[in-house]
Amino acid sequence: MLLHENVLISFDVIQKEFVCNLNACKGACCVEGDYGAPLLPEELPVIEKDLEVIRPYLSHAANKLLDKTGFYETDGEGELATTCLPKGECVFVIKENGMYKCGIEKAWEDGKTQFKKPISCHLYPIRISKVGEYEGLNYHKWQICNAACKLGKQLEVPIYLFLKEALERKYGKAWFEELENIVEEIKGDLPE
Repeated sequence: MLLHENVLISFDVIQKEFVCNLNACKGACCVEGDYGAPLLPEELPVIEKDLEVIRPYLSHAANKLLDKTGFYETDGEGELATTCLPKGECVFVIKENGMYKCGIEKAWEDGKTQFKKPISCHLYPIRISKVGEYEGLNYHKWQICNAACKLGKQLEVPIYLFLKEALERKYGKAWFEELENIVEEIKGDLPE
């Protein structure tokens, strides 16, 4: 692992290659899994504030669920996550041109909200965990992303570079630039 400021970064994040391939997976990460997208406590009031401008993008079933249970719950470990519909899809999922996408992000694209989407979604396939006083960035390998791994390898794009915008959103541009410098310095010394 690499320590950069207060963040422990798995070498996989630096070495593994990944570029989302929505044509192949159709956004399966929005509809598969045991729980919805992880949420940070500070994201709850932001989503709550914009919920009424997001709702028109969502299905009737999603809006009914929002009325009944709200947009978040806790997962099996007590962590916050988006609520899921009975078939497992995130309450914010929309289907557009045969692909699953995020209704929050669609509202953001249309200028209805300043919030793009939960940072856990923006950072995927990186998952953040708490490691003592640090945040740990780990690569979450999932079979539904095999096409993304193949495309990343073909284009020679490591995970951290694919997620530049999301990492800058989370930690800032200066943090990311310093990460790039660190990676450049240690490139030859990374474990295989």
